[in-house]
Amino acid sequence: MKSPICSRPLSTPTTRRDFLCGLTASLGSLAMTSMLAKDYPSSLLKASATEQGPLWPKEPMLPAKAKSVIMLFMEGAPGHMDTFDPKPELQRLHKQESTLAKEGDPFKFFVGSPFGSRKVGQSGLDMCDQWQYIADPEVADEFCNYRGCQAESVNHPEALYHMNTGSRLGSDPALGAWTTYGLGSMNQNLPGYVVMTELAMPQGGAGNWSNGFLPAHYQGTRLRPEGSPILDLKSQPNKTRDHQRRALDELAFLNQRHADRHPEHKDLAARMESYELAYRMQTEVPDVIDLKSEPEYIREMYGMNDKETAVFGRQCLMARRLVEEGTRFVQIFTGGWDSHDYLEEGHSSRIRSVDRGMAALIKDLKQRGMLDETLVIWTGEFGRTPDNNKRGGVYSLGRDHNAEAMTMMLAGGGVKKGTIVGATDELGKSAVDVVHPIRDLHVTLLHLLGLDDNKLTYLHGGRYKQMSQFGGQLIRELIA
Repeated sequence: MKSPICSRPLSTPTTRRDFLCGLTASLGSLAMTSMLAKDYPSSLLKASATEQGPLWPKEPMLPAKAKSVIMLFMEGAPGHMDTFDPKPELQRLHKQESTLAKEGDPFKFFVGSPFGSRKVGQSGLDMCDQWQYIADPEVADEFCNYRGCQAESVNHPEALYHMNTGSRLGSDPALGAWTTYGLGSMNQNLPGYVVMTELAMPQGGAGNWSNGFLPAHYQGTRLRPEGSPILDLKSQPNKTRDHQRRALDELAFLNQRHADRHPEHKDLAARMESYELAYRMQTEVPDVIDLKSEPEYIREMYGMNDKETAVFGRQCLMARRLVEEGTRFVQIFTGGWDSHDYLEEGHSSRIRSVDRGMAALIKDLKQRGMLDETLVIWTGEFGRTPDNNKRGGVYSLGRDHNAEAMTMMLAGGGVKKGTIVGATDELGKSAVDVVHPIRDLHVTLLHLLGLDDNKLTYLHGGRYKQMSQFGGQLIRELIA
């Protein structure tokens, strides 16, 4: 292969790094491969990228119930007893001295929920009275309420990293990255993993959707919350598509020549692919993100004509369109749930902002026949305590962070609908039934997508790593 500009022979001295990299083609490496083959399935020794590209669709390892995921992340951690896990005993103890305080702690008192609760739908799921749209039986009966999950950290960035990547350190691949690594993307003209945020990034920033030690192809692509979701979707006026194509071809030649000399530099291959993906995205993304093409009744259903619900509703509608067009994993972050005080004002406002879009998403997916193959998850990074500190002699009506109990809602994608799985104690302090750590939740979500956590591995740092860090159990009670 020759370039009209670059035609010099590749005749540079071999460096020590090149020599060490070249050992992978030696007889020693063949012997090592032979030994590894006895301990690992042959599928683990195959290259992650096919001839068609690293994001080309791959066959699932197991019978898959879900093809894609939409995760609605309530950053800051909603109070489970104030949303989907009511506690009558806690209401009775409101403002009484807490018996949960440890010796030496400041005075703590119990905080009853400021909201009423009722059972909705034929399934009788519990919801606080602030939920209106998802309380519609058509929507409510699609949900599975899981109450048995436990986190490990009560520090927001660590807990966010843990829920999103399986690691509290924030340096590992996100769930969306593992998903696209294992399954690829169903549309090569769109990112396989898309993230939407508010103007303020979630705590921990882009580490929540990082590719970690996986190749850079699998990092989440963030859509901007204002203006054009992706910059430079249109070519410059003075450049035609043909001009742009020829420029990319020349750049690809130069990059490939360098990549051939340094095969150990995997990031270069990912960068080359990102240029090509960006070129292809210019033809398809504008249509996907142009919500004006949606009929007015759909825009109204998602609450896009209401200032309070427009942002989240727009993101939910865009998530549906992206999944419909083949994006594998979509994540929406919305903050403001960290209610240490002013619990009633904070949670009621946050619930109103997401209720309509969330319900519309379920209805829309269901009407289009997509819900069975799309796993929708509503969660935060941990739960809240049933008590709070009394500050300066004043009752602070809010809640502290709680890693021992939380609630999450799941719909579609092979989960048991219209069910409550697990339980917390009578005050909501700890999970007491169907109790599982976050790694088990991750193993279960991957299983629903047809991926085996024990086989979905990547060689890094001298060992095969996996999403769960060191293995986990299926939460079989969640699976239909």
